Amino acid sequence: MSTQIEHLVERDPRVSADELLAGFTPSERFGEVSFDTYRPDPSQPSQAQAVEKLQAFAAGVSGGGASGGGLFSKLFGGQKSSGAAQGIYLDGGFGVGKTHLLASLWHAVPGPKAFGTFVEYTNLVGALTFRRTVDALKEYTLVCIDEFELDDPGDTVLMSRLMRELADAGVKLAATSNTLPGSLGEGRFAAQDFQREIQVLSSQFEVVRIDGEDYRHRGLPDAPSPLPDDAALDAAVEQHFAGRRVAIDDFDALVEHLSRVHPSRYRALIEGLDAIAWRGVRTIDQQAVALRFVVLADRLYDRDLPILSTGVPFDRVFTEEMMAGGYQKKYYRAVSRLTALAREADEA
Repeated sequence: MSTQIEHLVERDPRVSADELLAGFTPSERFGEVSFDTYRPDPSQPSQAQAVEKLQAFAAGVSGGGASGGGLFSKLFGGQKSSGAAQGIYLDGGFGVGKTHLLASLWHAVPGPKAFGTFVEYTNLVGALTFRRTVDALKEYTLVCIDEFELDDPGDTVLMSRLMRELADAGVKLAATSNTLPGSLGEGRFAAQDFQREIQVLSSQFEVVRIDGEDYRHRGLPDAPSPLPDDAALDAAVEQHFAGRRVAIDDFDALVEHLSRVHPSRYRALIEGLDAIAWRGVRTIDQQAVALRFVVLADRLYDRDLPILSTGVPFDRVFTEEMMAGGYQKKYYRAVSRLTALAREADEA
C-alpha cells in the first residue's frame, strides 16, 4: 500500500470558537495518564513528593468544588485562609514530567475543567474576545495552564486580569513552568514595570519544585542524525510509514506558511497525520519565526508525530544567541521535543 503524501503548506484550517473550547483537554500523549503511571526517579525525591502534593490538591478541589474560593479571591477580597493552598505551580526543568503530572491532576478532578498551554489560552482570548473567554472558563472547576510563561507586557496584563476574574468566580488553577512565578518575564521585557501584575500571578501559588534530568535522554541513545539527502528521506518515509498519511514539506516553505496560519490553528493544521518529513531543515535566525516554530513543535509533540528530516540536526535549528537569550527555555524545550520525535521516527 503506497504512502499518502500531503503537504502542510497546502493546509489552511478554519476552527470555530466551540471547536477551540472543545480542544482544551490533555493531548493524546497524555490522554490516559494518571498519578500511578508517573514514574518518579528514585534519585530525585522531589518527584515523588510532587505526586503527593498534587494528589492532596486534587482531593481538595474534588471536595470543595468550584465554590471553594479562587486562587486570588482572598488576595483581592479579604484575608488569606489557612490550610491547603488555593493554587499550585509546578516548577522544574525540561522533561521531568510536569505535563504528565498536570494532566494527571486534570484527570483526577471531576466536573467541567480545561487543560491547555499558556499560548493556547492567550490564543483563545484572541479568538473569542476576553469577555467570552471569561464567561466560558468561569463555569469550570479547574483550569490547568501548561508551560506558563510571560513573553511580553500584553500577555502579563492579559493573564493577570484573566486569572483574577476566574479566581473571583471560584475557579481553581494549576500551572507548570520552567520559571519561578516571581521571575516570570525576566529577560523578555521590562518586567519591573509590571510587578503588580506578576505578583498577582504568583503570590498565592504553592510552588512545587520538581528536580531531575530530561527524561527523554535518560538512558536513551542520542537523537539520530538527519538523513543525507531527499532521496534517502523519501525512501525512509516509504520504509517506516507505508500506507499512512505523511506530510512532506520543504522547511523554508513551511516556516513561511506558519506566518499565515494563526497559532491557535496549528493543532488543526496537523490533524489526521501519522508522521512528518522536512526537507532542508536549517537554522532559524529570526525570533518571530522561531517562536512560531516552537508552537508547532509543541503541537507535534502533543500528537506524538514522528519526524524525518534532512539538513541540520534539531539542536542547531535555533541560533546560539537564541539558545542563550530570554526565550532560551522555550527553545530548549522545543529542541528536546523535536529530538524525541526524531528518535521515534528512527525507531518506527
